[in-house]
Amino acid sequence: MGNQNIRYYYSRLNIAERLIAINIAVFILSGLLKILFGFSGDSIIGWFELPKDFFHFLGQPWSIFTYSFFHSGLGHIFWNMLMLYFAGRIFLNLFDNRRFLNVYFLGVILGGMIFLLSYNIFPALLGINTSLIGASAGVTAVLIFICSYLPNQEVRVIFFNVKLWHIGVFVVLLDLIQISIGGNVGGRLAHLGGAALGYFYARQLINGNDIGSGFAKLLDLFKRSERKAPLKTVYRKEQRGGVATDSYDKESRQRKIDAILDKISKSGYESLSKAEKDFLFKAGKE
Repeated sequence: MGNQNIRYYYSRLNIAERLIAINIAVFILSGLLKILFGFSGDSIIGWFELPKDFFHFLGQPWSIFTYSFFHSGLGHIFWNMLMLYFAGRIFLNLFDNRRFLNVYFLGVILGGMIFLLSYNIFPALLGINTSLIGASAGVTAVLIFICSYLPNQEVRVIFFNVKLWHIGVFVVLLDLIQISIGGNVGGRLAHLGGAALGYFYARQLINGNDIGSGFAKLLDLFKRSERKAPLKTVYRKEQRGGVATDSYDKESRQRKIDAILDKISKSGYESLSKAEKDFLFKAGKE
């Protein structure tokens, strides 16, 4: 019964909330392994963290992806997951799960690549022994994406409203200042890689170009290869003027989504009617 309840509640989460749940589960599990079984932190995380040495990375290439699921402490994971929750809510009101994953994991990958290249190119960083963990690059990619796609959208921050582009500029400037004073240089460089991905993705999408479409197809290939053939209920498709009904409905729904997104890009999110906002919210949950 317990497993069924967990599966039920997990199925009710949106994709951002599922990522948060996975990150928290990994954080708790790695902590329990260290405390109860005496594993050292390095022995666990070492297999999944992104090393700064290029040849070490070639021995564990999966780390360009897995480093994002591990965090160094409670404060690290708390702020990352809090930011992911609020940025994810805005993102998923506009787009579906697939595009969210595109932005998030492309941000993770580009942030990791910037970290790896920086520690093998810049002279001041060559002698430093370090590695990268944390979801910050992916979280920053999602945040800067929405700040770039809806720059004039206002959100409430404590006691006053600010525009999203103000938040985006603040986040990027904070990372640049931290780098200039030598604070967590590797992590901040990864943040900037995620920020660059989020900004470029949003600006290209406004121009009608989805730069994550190839990555989405790659993810689909992995899903198909892992998916077992389940029992399916087969429905007959009614034909409407030579076009299958389900295909017609999908095309009609997508046209409506595209029209609403065009309206947002021209007039802002607040120009939408309540019905249009509700439609986008429901579409983002599917």
